[in-house]
Amino acid sequence: MKIAVAGTGYVGLSLSVLLAQHNEVFAVDVIQSKVDLINSKKSPIRDKEIEEYLTSKKLNLTATTDAEKAYTGADFVIISTPTNYDPAKNYFDTSSVEAVIQLVQKYSPSAVIVIKSTIPVGYTESISKQFNLKNILFAPEFLREGHALYDNLYPSRIVVGNLKDTPELKEKAEIFAGLLKNGAIKKDIPTLFTQTTEAEAIKLFANTYLALRVSYFNELDTYAETHDLNTAAIINGVCLDPRIGDGYNNPSFGYGGYCLPKDTKQLLANYANIPQNLMTAIVDSNRTRKEYIAHHILSRKPSTVGVFRLTMKANSDNFRQSSIQDVMKLLRGEGVNVIIYEPTLKEDSFEKFHVEHDLNSFKKECDIILANRMSQELSDCQEKIYTRDIFSRD
Repeated sequence: MKIAVAGTGYVGLSLSVLLAQHNEVFAVDVIQSKVDLINSKKSPIRDKEIEEYLTSKKLNLTATTDAEKAYTGADFVIISTPTNYDPAKNYFDTSSVEAVIQLVQKYSPSAVIVIKSTIPVGYTESISKQFNLKNILFAPEFLREGHALYDNLYPSRIVVGNLKDTPELKEKAEIFAGLLKNGAIKKDIPTLFTQTTEAEAIKLFANTYLALRVSYFNELDTYAETHDLNTAAIINGVCLDPRIGDGYNNPSFGYGGYCLPKDTKQLLANYANIPQNLMTAIVDSNRTRKEYIAHHILSRKPSTVGVFRLTMKANSDNFRQSSIQDVMKLLRGEGVNVIIYEPTLKEDSFEKFHVEHDLNSFKKECDIILANRMSQELSDCQEKIYTRDIFSRD
């Protein structure tokens, strides 16, 4: 089949590579430099499996900025463009999704549109009426930054949402799920077909539960540190209960990244006029954790605080919405000089913070170094490090 994928971030590029094993795939982006990298078999994002597949696998994959070329004649168009949360509107900014839909209607009106971007609950049904769309599905993604293709090769589940009262799309939903399975290595993948609104809710509730778990262990760590207790011992004891399990339990400076902050806020907005306490608490807990980290650092009265990496996850080069950025702003607001060491940044400043490119100079300049995740690069200045990375893993 001919498949077009709009967007070449973690979701779009991992899907493009997965599907290009057995289909003709066009990956569409507005940034020419990203397109050139992909066509040179180089990944514009850090992801081990994407990098390996681009260089070693036979893929029928073409990256392009030419929407007409990509969408014309496509059987499926997958939309994986960014949908940032707009706090003023309490709603995702879905304008990039709508822009792609309009182009598909222009160049390939018979194509099946599959929305992979994260969207508010009820959005697909609403947009189908607005644009009079019959061939539209929503299929949430459940990927980790830095492991996006791996999570497509070994998916935990596949969920495809179909419009209410359109049984003729059921076959298209099954075909799309089959395309994903055909590219995967894992067999016997749990597959769920729902209505689009239910699929949208699955995505937001799943990510909010993960945010809840992160927040829980962060608050456990706050308690342990405040009372001079061994955080690792407490977490290990709690997680030996098989009902709780040993995952997503390594403390951090707060949940961040591209998905969890915006998805929790969007789900909370969807709760307007619906009784709840927990959803508000999850969002509030993350702010409280960052304030606690900042106040704890301030109590040590540093003059210069260094931030080792803006990225929040191991093996990732993405620092969009990383929680350390809020900690930095809180410290600067109290008059503390904050400098950054982030090797992916070529500029000398970031958000008006000085970027130090030489690691040795960075270590010498700082009284305290904040490291959300520890690294061997910091082994020679342990006395300066402040981290809540209890288990030395992602």
